[in-house]
Amino acid sequence: MLATLERVEILNAAEGLAKSILESEIGEDYFISLYKMKSDMEAQRKIAAFVKLKDAYEEVQRFGKYHPDYKKVSEETRLAKREMDLHPTIAAFKKAETALQTILDEISQIIGHAVSPHIKVPTGNPFFDTGCGGGCGSGGSCGCSK
Repeated sequence: MLATLERVEILNAAEGLAKSILESEIGEDYFISLYKMKSDMEAQRKIAAFVKLKDAYEEVQRFGKYHPDYKKVSEETRLAKREMDLHPTIAAFKKAETALQTILDEISQIIGHAVSPHIKVPTGNPFFDTGCGGGCGSGGSCGCSK
């Protein structure tokens, strides 16, 4: 019974932490920039154009450089991505998203390493991913042997 009560308390604390993050300046910046990006019709047009080209690019990639449209589609996709990424509201959103992801990665690392320095916390961010890549038995940096 105690384990269940402790679990509920931990989950409640996690919800409180999430609420604090959402109400923080970083959380507010994220949602404001998300709203602005979704409300910006030009930004939405650029996103939709990129997604359409990305789908074509993925189709061309199946055949690689042997596809007759490989070079054209690859170049168009890169240009559309650049145009999309440089649009002010999209760039502001990506900046806010990165800031929020960074704080979440930091929190994950703090919690994981507070439990044990051997806890692997996948962050998707190479600046935070340390320790034994590939898990035990991989012969990785954690000292495990194959």
